[in-house]
Amino acid sequence: MEDRYNASTLLDRNLDAGRGESTAAITDEGDPLSFGEMCRSACRVASRLSDLGVRRENRILMVLDDTPAFPATFLGAMRMGAVPIPTNFLARADDFSYFLDDSYATVAVVDAAFMDKLAPVLAGHPQVAVVVANGAAADGHSIDEWLEDGEDEVDPVATHPEDMAFWLYSSGSTGRPKGVVHSHTDLRFTCETYAAEILETGPDDIHFSTTKMFHAYGLGNSLSFPLWSGATAVYMTGRPTPERALAKVAEQEPTLLFSVPTLYNMMMNHAAFAATDFSSVRLGVSAAEPLPPEVWRRFHDATGVEILDGIGSTEMLHIYCSNRASHVRPGTSGGPVPGYDLEIRDEDGHRLGLGQSGELMVRGGSQFSYYWHQGAKTRSSLRGEWFASGDRYHQAEDGSFGYEGRVDDMMKVGGNWVSPIEIENRLMEHPGVREAAVVGVEVDGLMRIKAFVIAQTEPDDELPDVLRAWCKDALQRYQYPQYVEFVDDFPRTATGKIQRFKLRGVGDREEALLG
Repeated sequence: MEDRYNASTLLDRNLDAGRGESTAAITDEGDPLSFGEMCRSACRVASRLSDLGVRRENRILMVLDDTPAFPATFLGAMRMGAVPIPTNFLARADDFSYFLDDSYATVAVVDAAFMDKLAPVLAGHPQVAVVVANGAAADGHSIDEWLEDGEDEVDPVATHPEDMAFWLYSSGSTGRPKGVVHSHTDLRFTCETYAAEILETGPDDIHFSTTKMFHAYGLGNSLSFPLWSGATAVYMTGRPTPERALAKVAEQEPTLLFSVPTLYNMMMNHAAFAATDFSSVRLGVSAAEPLPPEVWRRFHDATGVEILDGIGSTEMLHIYCSNRASHVRPGTSGGPVPGYDLEIRDEDGHRLGLGQSGELMVRGGSQFSYYWHQGAKTRSSLRGEWFASGDRYHQAEDGSFGYEGRVDDMMKVGGNWVSPIEIENRLMEHPGVREAAVVGVEVDGLMRIKAFVIAQTEPDDELPDVLRAWCKDALQRYQYPQYVEFVDDFPRTATGKIQRFKLRGVGDREEALLG
């Protein structure tokens, strides 16, 4: 490993390659942003942060949508040795207070659109300098003004590859979010592996991601991968609705489409889907939750586009197990991305063989350093070189890895382990089901299976029995939902992932049949 490396030099490689005038990004308004402009913006932010008194490894909290202010702040902070922390702008006000206290952030860069929510929090943290982006700053500093004039060239600080570079806060599905600390070399490793080996992305590609850059998945899709290859990123602000996603595909003609299963499904159910031309898209990518094989087949049949389903995590920064183009096995996560090693282990840490179910372990060069302020969780998640994913998998004879659910989501029914994913996939194949989520619930001291179902149309009284029989016809006799509840939608994370732990506490219109 070299002695010095700064992740912001992902930008410089494009200038060195003569791509300074090439388009690095297209804003939501349709305006192009060149690699040269992006580099100048990052340098200006770096110099202004220095003027504010920001020093090496000081933390910079980011509450930004996908606009040019995001790469300028993220890359500019790392360039001068500070540590940017992108956060979910949909988080609650008390979460932002926690982020500031936990990280010791000295600066908060906030999109003007979110200042109403953040103002009371920031007022309670007078030691934090506030910088407003994409709008007027009533108080404090303005990114917009910084970018109008300043230092066009700022040399990157000579950081070590293993120095702290940036943090990402986990979703916090159980307890407070965890500050996941990444080093400068981590971004580059995901580019050299997944982007280069699986996507084979290049300067002619146009990346469009419905997942935001504050998320590990979106950060690679829209920032580090395009910078690495010289490709163009398409930005979209606001909530990623199916209507707006389809409009971006039609307008910008991306070659790589990154989304999540929920939104792929919602796009297909939208009236504009049939009229949308997907001929520019050479590959789709899906992550954040397993892609049901029925969704894969429907999308492929309608568009001709293969979706590469894979699994990644905030801790590993991006996808480390993935399907490959022309070698897709719908319903699986494919195989290890080159550069990563995978093992399946039992509760005692012993490696399991083909077909045996256990926890997926992964090791690779993008692995996080530790959880900030959470030593016990760091020790329980890192086993030497390996990261314990918390996901339950089995490996098939052909080498592909099949997802069975989070370790905590597995259900033991009548002495048999049951994967919610198998039942969900089967339910999704029924024409009356738009989407399904399965959890285990305890009834009179016994574990029972409960399915939450979004129906295609208003469900009738017979549909629960029909769905049980549908599952029994294709699965083991014990793999069917004793309880069926119809809902309009599921509780989800900002990326669309279903929050099953919340479903376990939901109870409304349910039909039950035990036996």
